[in-house]
Amino acid sequence: MPNRDILAIGTSAGGFDALRFLAREFKPDLPASVLAVIHLPSHSHSALDSILTQAGPLPASFAQDGQMLERSRIYLAPPAHHLLIEGDKIRLGTGPRENNSRPAIDPLFRSVGVCCGPRAVGVVLTGMLGDGSSGLWALKQCGGLTVVQDPNDAAFSEMPTSAIERAKPDHVVSLVGMPALLDGLVRHPAGPPVPVPPTLRYEIEVAATGKSSMSDMDRIARRSILACPDCHGVMWEIDEGELIRYRCHVGHAYTADLMGVAIEDNLRRALGSALWALEERAALAEKLYRQAAEAGRSALAASWQRKAREFEDEANVIRESIQRTEEIAAQSVRVI
Repeated sequence: MPNRDILAIGTSAGGFDALRFLAREFKPDLPASVLAVIHLPSHSHSALDSILTQAGPLPASFAQDGQMLERSRIYLAPPAHHLLIEGDKIRLGTGPRENNSRPAIDPLFRSVGVCCGPRAVGVVLTGMLGDGSSGLWALKQCGGLTVVQDPNDAAFSEMPTSAIERAKPDHVVSLVGMPALLDGLVRHPAGPPVPVPPTLRYEIEVAATGKSSMSDMDRIARRSILACPDCHGVMWEIDEGELIRYRCHVGHAYTADLMGVAIEDNLRRALGSALWALEERAALAEKLYRQAAEAGRSALAASWQRKAREFEDEANVIRESIQRTEEIAAQSVRVI
């Protein structure tokens, strides 16, 4: 019988050191292909492949489109591309960002689930916010085994915590205990075939090509009252167990918690623009007040002085709103 020969790993903040540790501890005969996504800035140049190759016995490289998977190798998602698999080949996706990232972790886990869920093990490591939790849930629905780093052990606990709450993983383990666990899991026989949710195939194609439509989205989800934080288009609500995820017809996708973060970011930007405009109006009114006063036009000067004060009062309201939103965001981070 085939073993679980696909090991998919997702990480973000703090993930550089976590991946280097795992690379150092992997055995040379690891009977699995390792696919890893770590959030990298677009157009960045990274030496992570060389660092991981030097750290341990398995060669690591940034994945190439159409590349055949081989066991005992590490494939990394390149900047600005989603890492997907299709059969025994790698597929690099150019679809929209998910959870404000490309590469994102969720598309990898979904593609692994659809391709070979019963042969797969999915892992979420340290990171901020919640990318990976939805994909890990999907992978588990497709028969994959799921592993999450213990949040108390992670450099950044938010991603592991979100994955535990959303995906109810099969194993929660410290980073030190993970190499032995993963080595044992990938040597286990593959599980029985499991029906694949039809929505996953569609979402993988969106991540690969960016092709989507409103009629397609109407078939797999229900329309939401919320607008997409990226393109401001219509969003749809997708049920995942007891939780909801959001996707627009352009392809941008968010888990509910990250949707809230994105909306807060847009709110802060809007408040910042409003404050800038009000400060400009107040400065202009103050200038016109001085000009009128110097010209001896007392009535006009009084009018501009009154307006300058009104604009400054309005600006103070916006300043207080910005301060309040920042306090709320800080409280939310502490709660997570």
